[in-house]
Amino acid sequence: MGRSIGIVLALALAAPAILLPAPSRAIDRDLPMRFELYREGPEKICGTHCRTLVSASGSITADTARAFSRFAQGRDLSGALVVLDSDGGSVHGAMALGRAIRKLGLDTTVGLAVALDDDAGAARAKLTARADCESMCAFVLLAGVHRFVPEGARVMVHQIWLGDRRDDPTAGSYSAEDLVLVQRDIGKLAQYTIEMGASIDVLDIALRIPPWEPMHTLTSAEIRNSRVATAEPDKTDATVAASPPQRAQPAAPMGENLRPAAISEKQWAVVDRAGTAALARSHPLTVEGEEIGRFDLIVSCGAAPDSYDVRYVEHRRAGERAAMPQALNDVKMTVRAGSATLKVTSSERRGEADEWVTYAAGAVPAALIDAFAAAGAHSMMIETKTGHTVTGIRLGNTGAQQNLPRLTAVCAKPRADRAADLSARKAAVAAK
Repeated sequence: MGRSIGIVLALALAAPAILLPAPSRAIDRDLPMRFELYREGPEKICGTHCRTLVSASGSITADTARAFSRFAQGRDLSGALVVLDSDGGSVHGAMALGRAIRKLGLDTTVGLAVALDDDAGAARAKLTARADCESMCAFVLLAGVHRFVPEGARVMVHQIWLGDRRDDPTAGSYSAEDLVLVQRDIGKLAQYTIEMGASIDVLDIALRIPPWEPMHTLTSAEIRNSRVATAEPDKTDATVAASPPQRAQPAAPMGENLRPAAISEKQWAVVDRAGTAALARSHPLTVEGEEIGRFDLIVSCGAAPDSYDVRYVEHRRAGERAAMPQALNDVKMTVRAGSATLKVTSSERRGEADEWVTYAAGAVPAALIDAFAAAGAHSMMIETKTGHTVTGIRLGNTGAQQNLPRLTAVCAKPRADRAADLSARKAAVAAK
């Protein structure tokens, strides 16, 4: 088979039983996924932090999402943690299961819920990290509002092939219809990955590993950088932490609870700007510590899927160390080794206070914004020039990691749906 065809055949769905090579694990992982409800234990250890656990172990089939919905019906799963141990399975089934988990606003982790004997008769279980989340299970993991991969657990990926040709993929023949299905569903899985707030990098990694090679175990760096996990677990024990690590600004489920908000100088937040959802931050503009104004940086959905539209709005005045403002020449954004320049569309004096107002805009590669909002502390340098005055402001990414996935979830929708969703959310807020 030619190399190009091998790459195109990376993911396919047509058969419901899309399985990886037989795992060396207990036989129940080969059976359809089962769901069991537990309370975390032992109670004397987790105390008031004992969580609701949903054990999800077994193979993912086309019917798994429906089985989960039946399991969840009539149960209070608020704040529950879905504990995954699976060798993967159906691509369509995994995406449907992931969306069902996200709809309920649940968290996810990789592990096993080991049932405990309890004198009180309560169904309690202890979490252990000795578990694998393979193939399409990795994409179910992405469905958690908060996602944890404890030390000792493994997340493993590779290409998924047409189910009836997985045993000897290079010996199979592939029709034009097969290729149509493959390309259509690669797009669906890419859209799902973005919808769940993860980086497309995780799909890129999976596409590199053909079915005739061993699965690739994601490294800690890959898990972190591709946003497979949203937080680091407690590493003092091999089990999942009794309570999730504290985060300053936990993200809401993607596409839900998007509320209008003022642009903050404390953190990046998703706001409503002229009926359009955007990620925005405000910052003082200073020269040698003297404040001479402020600027807003506003990131919104781009015309192309690999870009964002960025707007820069600046209010500037004279100061002891800064001469009377003049028209800005350009605005440059730099993140790590990458940079982009925004085109100044307007820069003129306003009012009687000799204040200059500048507007600049441009399409910025998504990779630049993604690098800025990646896990960890990163900064963006904003450089401007006006006359002989050069300003350089280093803007931090507080809130960006949590809130950029909310914007990407909005951007993944058709333009008409974005406006309708935003109008509906605004009406709901106004009604309260």
